[in-house]
Amino acid sequence: MDMDKYIGRLLDNRYEILEVIGTGGMAVVYKARCHRLNRLVAIKILRAEYTQDEEFRRRFHAESQAVAMLSHPNIVSVYDVSTTDEADYIVMELIDGITLKQYMEKKGTLNWKETLHFAIQIAKALDHAHSRGIIHRDIKPHNVMVLKNGSVKVTDFGIARVMSESNTLTKEALGSVHYISPEQAKGGQVDNRSDLYSLGVVMYEMTAGRTPYDGETPVAVAIQHINGKAIMPSMLNPNVPGGLEQIIIRSMSRNPKERYPSAGALLTDLDEFRKNPTILFDYNNPNTDMDAATRLQPPKRDLDETMPLPKTVAERTAARATPPRQRPVSGGAAPAPAKKPARRKEVIVEEKEERSKVATIAMIACGAVALIAIVLLCIALFGGGSSEELTNAPNLIGQMYDENKDYGDVLVEISNKQYSDEYAKGVIMDQTPKANKQMAKGDTVRVVVSLGPQPEEKVMVDLTRVPQQQAIDFLNAMDIDLQFLPKMENSSEVEKGCVIRTDPVDGEPLEKGQTVYLWISTGPLKQTAKVPGVVGRNRTVAEQIMIGSQFNNVTFEEVESAEPVGTVVEQSINEGIEVDINTPITLKVSKGMPSTGGDSTTPTPDPDNSVAMVIPVIFENPLDRTCVLSVWKGSELVVEQTVYAGTVSVEVKLYGEGVETFTAQLDRDVSTAWTFQVDFTDDDLGV
Repeated sequence: MDMDKYIGRLLDNRYEILEVIGTGGMAVVYKARCHRLNRLVAIKILRAEYTQDEEFRRRFHAESQAVAMLSHPNIVSVYDVSTTDEADYIVMELIDGITLKQYMEKKGTLNWKETLHFAIQIAKALDHAHSRGIIHRDIKPHNVMVLKNGSVKVTDFGIARVMSESNTLTKEALGSVHYISPEQAKGGQVDNRSDLYSLGVVMYEMTAGRTPYDGETPVAVAIQHINGKAIMPSMLNPNVPGGLEQIIIRSMSRNPKERYPSAGALLTDLDEFRKNPTILFDYNNPNTDMDAATRLQPPKRDLDETMPLPKTVAERTAARATPPRQRPVSGGAAPAPAKKPARRKEVIVEEKEERSKVATIAMIACGAVALIAIVLLCIALFGGGSSEELTNAPNLIGQMYDENKDYGDVLVEISNKQYSDEYAKGVIMDQTPKANKQMAKGDTVRVVVSLGPQPEEKVMVDLTRVPQQQAIDFLNAMDIDLQFLPKMENSSEVEKGCVIRTDPVDGEPLEKGQTVYLWISTGPLKQTAKVPGVVGRNRTVAEQIMIGSQFNNVTFEEVESAEPVGTVVEQSINEGIEVDINTPITLKVSKGMPSTGGDSTTPTPDPDNSVAMVIPVIFENPLDRTCVLSVWKGSELVVEQTVYAGTVSVEVKLYGEGVETFTAQLDRDVSTAWTFQVDFTDDDLGV
């Protein structure tokens, strides 16, 4: 094999190639020994098809030499660069670790502390490189190495530029498209803010457990980067703190001007969040249409109106007013040396070996073919748009919000709600985009709806349709130490990630330390599984079985039963029924029989010769909501019980003689009624 041809060879009478440790579309990475310094190194050797391109070799050598001048604990150090007739290669520190991508695949969604730990180190690496005029162009978890001590080292600095100017579409390009900035997807000008966008995507993936955009082809993914509108991370992971989510969303703004101006500015906010994980940043700017959803403004606090803004926020706001000076960047490469030695340049960083960087340089992304394809497709899709596809945003401020109203060419949705002395309850008090601003037909105008004047007493407000994190931020601002328990539930009416209902409900008083239940929409039925049977099981075992079957929205209800205490005697959805995994399931657990000291007070359901049978009541389609099932025998109500969204059948216990007719209804709505017959002479159904 071609990759094995170098094993055992001695390059430049110095580097002994020992074994292959990584492969990619552009090069092969080997473990080697430097005989001059008697140390192990990693060597990345270009594949033969690249060494035949003189222009590519020249760029590879120049870019690699520029990167070799970087010296930072979080950047892979390049020891040596060589372009000879024998091979074209770069020599780097050999580091024992795994890629951040492998780490994420192993651990799944990372908590905010790990995300912050890794993001700060990557941002420090970018800050150092940008200060020396070098832009990475391919920040992704595959190019970040995680060492055993938890530190990270960013690799492949500068090499992405060489690849982006080549005409080869590699497998790595397909992976990188999930992290490229919109300007890269368009084939436009790239600067340091492009790296910050990619870092924002990496942070998004760490917190949400998935990349913000995905598709069947690289072009489809790239177009999503151009269009934006990623799902908020907190919709996928409710545990993402609001401040960290703000940092991620600002880093991922489609417009580079709306991102952090530098890695240093990003580090400032990351550090502020580290000091105070409950912080919320003030990014409000009436002249800027940010990609991030406007956050729900907190209610006014019972505090001194003259209390100054917290120092950290004030200082940060002042700092942003004067953008930091940046070192001029020229094409992403560091200035060339004043003169070159006659012999091959060797770049050796011997004294800083402990600070060098890892050498698993994963093959780089986004070849020119991919970019050209994306640009052509974008032109085809968007370049020919006519004025007929555009409209002006209506002026909604001052109007009463009506979710059922037809707003013509645009959709209108609630982005948040807040108290107001100026606007009556239910009136729209702000909107994005602003009135008369041009927008595409069918796009959404997000509005802020007034809750009316703030009451003196702390009370629950109607948070229906408000995004989960905004709702939590709003309630947290009341400063009464509320606890939150989100419950996921399907809804075809409320947008995914938004509040369906709350407990306590609108208008009820809130007490210090109280638990607030938030039912959060998961959208229409999507991910389903068959409900396991747990009747007869111990409560603990039943809960483990449910969780193992992906049902996490399980509640328990204690009931009187002759079964042993702690035994599940009934489940709200029968075994084998396939429902959405977020469907609420109630398990009734025995608490034993009451000790009355006398005769049993349990009534006999029917004193005559009636036969008891457990009958399955089958619905035509899975229920799209939780409701109450009523079963009638003539004018007598014989059964009434709650059935849950996603249910397709439920068992009820009926009494009768011979063949009798029953009528069933949902929520006692006669329009839903249907009849069925039960043959009580069927011994197979008797109990």
